[in-house]
Amino acid sequence: MLPVLFEIGPFKVYGYGLMLGIAFLLGSYVLAKGLSRKKIDPNIATTVTILAVIFGISGAKILYLIEEWGYFVKDPLGTAFSPGGLTWYGGFVLGLAAVLFYVWRKRVPLLKFLDALGVALILAYGVGRIGCQLSGDGDYGYPTRLPWGTIYAQGTAKPMFALEEYFKAHPDDATFWHYDSLKAVPGGVDRLGMRYSKFDAVTPLHPAPLYEFVLGVVGYLILVRLRREEYPDGVLFMVYLILASIFRLSVEFLRLNPRLMFGLSEAQLVSIILIVFGVIGIAILRKRQMQKAIS
Repeated sequence: MLPVLFEIGPFKVYGYGLMLGIAFLLGSYVLAKGLSRKKIDPNIATTVTILAVIFGISGAKILYLIEEWGYFVKDPLGTAFSPGGLTWYGGFVLGLAAVLFYVWRKRVPLLKFLDALGVALILAYGVGRIGCQLSGDGDYGYPTRLPWGTIYAQGTAKPMFALEEYFKAHPDDATFWHYDSLKAVPGGVDRLGMRYSKFDAVTPLHPAPLYEFVLGVVGYLILVRLRREEYPDGVLFMVYLILASIFRLSVEFLRLNPRLMFGLSEAQLVSIILIVFGVIGIAILRKRQMQKAIS
């Protein structure tokens, strides 16, 4: 985990920003290739990427600030301009809305465009998650004894407060990790000048962002395989929604996120809605195809 990859004089190169940039560039490349396959001008991929960057990051930051309103009120500038702190679904909704408006204005075949977009999105999302791992921005999971468990004491968002809530609900784990004896022990200061507790420095957590990276690559390979088949336009995008939502729903069971209802987090509830939307979308598109074949 490296929030700051390296420094050149007064300038710092952040792991999160670098990987986010790589994710957008890779997504733009895959989108352009997909548009070419659909016989759509691939040059619009550049504009789509710019819109996705601007509105996607804005939407992700806005939703994060709403979720962390208490921290935002205490430190508006620090929270708003922190290198981490983005909520995926906020960026997905606002970014997609901006992109779809642009595509509509350009009179691009919407369903064909969405199919190409889904393939690009699932890969770009996975690569972007490497940035979350490097920055340690709060996407970590529960404590784990697995050999790849990660210490997030140097991360931009310390796990201490999330772990406090977790151990209140899991007293057996608190005993195993000696929570009561460690939580009051002084810690240190990271490279960004932020203090961390001793508990942050000794508790390995599930590297959830890396799990999502692997799932993103798997999802990309699945979609690349499916696009060889003859499906109605729009079906591939619906499959993307289902796959991406299933992946997020699954990983959330390992993450230190608050549960809203039915033991599920906000991201899981949104994922379920998108899965249902994707299934219904596939059914509608297939029905339309059958009706066209009959007529």
